[in-house]
Amino acid sequence: MKLYSIPAMMCMLLLLASCEKELDFKYHDIEPLTVIEAELTPDGAKVAITSTTPMDEPMDRTHLTDAVVTLTDLTDGSVYGLHTDSEGFYTDLTPGVAGHDYRLTVERAGCRYEATATMYPPIEIESLEFNWIKMPYDQVAVFQGRFYDDEATEGDCYWIKLYRNGKIYQWGEMDDRSAVDGISTFITMTTRKDTDDEDDDTVLFDGDVLTCTVLPVSRAMHDYLEALQNDSNGPAMFSGDKCLGYFVATSPVSASIVFRHDEIPEYK
Repeated sequence: MKLYSIPAMMCMLLLLASCEKELDFKYHDIEPLTVIEAELTPDGAKVAITSTTPMDEPMDRTHLTDAVVTLTDLTDGSVYGLHTDSEGFYTDLTPGVAGHDYRLTVERAGCRYEATATMYPPIEIESLEFNWIKMPYDQVAVFQGRFYDDEATEGDCYWIKLYRNGKIYQWGEMDDRSAVDGISTFITMTTRKDTDDEDDDTVLFDGDVLTCTVLPVSRAMHDYLEALQNDSNGPAMFSGDKCLGYFVATSPVSASIVFRHDEIPEYK
């Protein structure tokens, strides 16, 4: 952010007040890009393929099913062809193996996209808790999750997903720079005590179940997620023809906590 002296600022305001110009923004029309969102876990592979939508049209999340999708285990040489299910996802139930390297190949409309990833083993969640923290406007239920981090390695990265009664609530990324004695901690604000002043995106009601899922990911995936949080498409994760999206190979772990309004302690 630029800082201006008071005289300079007054001059700028006078200039702005003395002229008017109507700005007409026009978005450049480009050909739609393929979007690939692919995960490999111990439950198998699941890939969603969609297409970008022009700025002046409603978002279209229809799954595309005209691709050939192949997963290759680069460690043992196995090759798996993925097939569409009833929802339009490309799937295969062969479990991913921690430590193995994988290549995902998508061929569609004369284009070819490839991405590689190493399968990460699971971590262990140590604890989940809520605390009421006093803010100037109200008390807020702050959610804290703690999980074990491998002290023998540096630069470990994680994708944190929070689900409210089974539906996505919040998500974010982090690395191990804040880990202390082998424990990584993430903190996020959730609902106010006075739910009348809340909106549906953040409010938690008594009895709601908050599920925390932690996925170890690569630095490249961390940077991709960080870019999304900053309204950017992020670094390209696929080689070959241009597309958007990601390929992650990981072992998610989950734990849940019930939101009990009257049982949450106040942070002191």
